[in-house]
Amino acid sequence: MSLFLATAISFAGNKLILNDITSGEFRESSISVVQPLSDGESYAQMSNDGKRIIQYSFKTGKEVSVLFDTSTAKGAQIDYIDGYIISPDGQRLLIQTNTERIYRHSFSANYYIYTIRNNRLVPLSENGPQQTPLFSPDGLQIAFVRSNNIFLVKLMYDNAEVQITKDGKRNEVINGIPDWVNEEEFGLDCSMVFTADSKQLVWVRYDESKVKEYSMSLYKGLKPVRNEFDDYPGFYTYKYPIAGEDNSHVSVMSFDIGSRQTRQLQLPIDADGYVPRLKMTSNSTEIAVFTLNRHQDCLRIFLCNPLSTVCKQIIEEKVSKYVREEAISGIQITDRHILLPSDRSGWMHLYLYNMNGQLLRQIDNGDYEVSAVYGYDEATGDTYYASHESGAVNQNVWVAHKDGRRECLTPKKGWNSAVFSTNFRYFIHTWSDIDTPNVYSLCDNSGKLHATLIDNQPLQKKLANYNLGKRELFTLTTADGVLLNGWMIKPAKFDVTRQYPVIMYQYGGPGSQQVKNAWNIGMNGQGAIIEQLLCQQGYICVCIDNRGTGGRGAEFEKCTYLKLGQLEAHDQVEAALWLGRQPYVDKNRIAIWGWSFGGFNTLMAMSEGRDVFRAGIAIAPPTSWRYYDTIYTERFMRTPKENPMGYDDCPIARAEKLQGALLLCHGMADDNVHFRNTAEYTEALVQADKDFRQLVYTNRNHSIFGGNTRHHLFRQCLQFFNQELKAR
Repeated sequence: MSLFLATAISFAGNKLILNDITSGEFRESSISVVQPLSDGESYAQMSNDGKRIIQYSFKTGKEVSVLFDTSTAKGAQIDYIDGYIISPDGQRLLIQTNTERIYRHSFSANYYIYTIRNNRLVPLSENGPQQTPLFSPDGLQIAFVRSNNIFLVKLMYDNAEVQITKDGKRNEVINGIPDWVNEEEFGLDCSMVFTADSKQLVWVRYDESKVKEYSMSLYKGLKPVRNEFDDYPGFYTYKYPIAGEDNSHVSVMSFDIGSRQTRQLQLPIDADGYVPRLKMTSNSTEIAVFTLNRHQDCLRIFLCNPLSTVCKQIIEEKVSKYVREEAISGIQITDRHILLPSDRSGWMHLYLYNMNGQLLRQIDNGDYEVSAVYGYDEATGDTYYASHESGAVNQNVWVAHKDGRRECLTPKKGWNSAVFSTNFRYFIHTWSDIDTPNVYSLCDNSGKLHATLIDNQPLQKKLANYNLGKRELFTLTTADGVLLNGWMIKPAKFDVTRQYPVIMYQYGGPGSQQVKNAWNIGMNGQGAIIEQLLCQQGYICVCIDNRGTGGRGAEFEKCTYLKLGQLEAHDQVEAALWLGRQPYVDKNRIAIWGWSFGGFNTLMAMSEGRDVFRAGIAIAPPTSWRYYDTIYTERFMRTPKENPMGYDDCPIARAEKLQGALLLCHGMADDNVHFRNTAEYTEALVQADKDFRQLVYTNRNHSIFGGNTRHHLFRQCLQFFNQELKAR
């Protein structure tokens, strides 16, 4: 009843309430778990209640059929769907339920095989939860991982389950799924593929026996309760390679399903190199294997024969400083071509190769960045992608034709993205701008609108009941002559004669973008809703993308190489000084905050040497890159042995120079940025005789959520700002 009354009062008084924000009152409607179907004319989508999987027409947006319904399926009974996978022939579905998160991308779940023809649901396996199930191209086999080993289920043999590997062991050997650091920094949770004829299975084997372990303390806690730690606390121990230390040794293996013979591919790879991707090709005798050296400035693509084990290099991509991760994840392999994103020209563009590795042509060119790759149409020679051609803060969807002509399919300014049908005739178009929640619509490949699926007008009408500030995009030029993009939100009844306190939110990490002409901006997204609450309390809220962030070319992004934090923090200080010169800003009441890299950037900026920040909040911050993982850190910093000066300039080393009131927040079970970072930093602050406040969250990971946790975190942050900035 009290929650109902508080919500009612918030509407009547046009005031935002934190609990409404953290409970999701202002979340927009969206389309969940969409998969284009092989017919090219339809797509599948999970119902909002998690009970059904529905087939819709790409042309009209209307329902075609119900592919699966928990209430009518025969055989096994399940209550809800967490996800699904459609077989290549469209005859079966894998239904995911009882999902248990592991790390950022990985999870285990109970999967069920659903046959559309007879409406029957049966367990994929009776022997425990599975990870990353994968249909063979003919749809008759499913490979999956359990307990670091690969298993194969043959659907034509009464779902017989065969164990493929037997050497998998926790914290020693992993088959078919990446270890922690490869998952986190290459953005994948599966490292296995079938060949095109479904006769071979190929996977990456990770030997992490030499990787050092990291242990996190765990307690009984609440929501969820860990009863196993009722009497004594325990530990979660896993392999985490910090910068300069041993990584997993990787090899690529193949299994011939007919002869049951396992082979190791003769892949030429450095002893400390990476295999960030495997991809199936249309040739049943070839699998594409990507390798990356430890410095991450040389990407190679090999075509490997799983039977002969011979590997042939077809492409070598060497670029200045490092190959961006999005270039690797954006590579598309079609029946006869390879589409490769590269910033070799100084800007991320697309290059088309044949399967022999011969460069055929550059798809696009100009002083702008390609930001997403949707695919290459073999039938027409058209390439579909998104770019920042209309400025870094905007994203539009484009088609580049074979003859060199290019067309913008979504010319409206804002943030545009697409999900294309398998034949590229249609796409689901998502658009928003800084003032408008996402609109989902259906278009054909000329950009013509066919139907609007979700317009989020109910959310717009709800927000109209609140006295919200105006969101504005702007630019500033620092004293160094660097042009920076930003957004600003002023209180609704902004008074030009008054000087306001300012709160600067930022992230600032390599390739990131927080300044967009898009709805999902701000510390908690949702149209910068947290910032709107702060504006209602008398603040101006600002976000600046410093040097090192994305969307503005390789030079702007990579200028922070070997010195993470130095230019980024400098730019945030410069931005604060610029703000302090504006007549409507109280230069003595400027604060800064951020999460993860944004927390690191906060600490670096507050200890940069110029006293510009009255207060700051660092949530889950890295405080020394010597404590962070190999792949991410060495991509931008090389190893501590190679770059000691770069590593030595960090918040811990700058502790004596900290200026302003500081609040530190960290989850004790953060598997990504370990609590160690905050523990060591607070010790440095104590020895430097610096005052600070600290919040520690029991059993919480890098996202610091669960139960009431996120609400509590943000409430403490808002109270801290009010105490330190004394907003009027």
